[in-house]
Amino acid sequence: MLKFILLSLTQTILLASGQVCLKVSMERMDKFSFTREYFRQLFTNWYFALTGLLFLSATLLWMYILKHYPFSIAYPITSFAYVFGMLAAFFIFRETIPVSRWIGVALIVAGVFCLLKQ
Repeated sequence: MLKFILLSLTQTILLASGQVCLKVSMERMDKFSFTREYFRQLFTNWYFALTGLLFLSATLLWMYILKHYPFSIAYPITSFAYVFGMLAAFFIFRETIPVSRWIGVALIVAGVFCLLKQ
């Protein structure tokens, strides 16, 4: 069970990290437009490339998890990506998070712990 939990947490961290890199890459971009210059800028953006690598890694790990563990347990654990995303919003992007969202995060964590307790 410990291996499964570590794999799942790694997968969700990769997924949330990909989202963080995507947010950073979009902040560095000009306003969106269907122009050659915009897409040149996008595909030479290192954060955008890192986003792809993180998403690819998360997907490959997710495929392994799906192959070896029950979907009914594996899928709910992906909700930890919301927890990591909220932490990134607070620590990396310096966003103000209302108490109601922290309560939601606590409920997600409690739900996953209930799910893992067999």
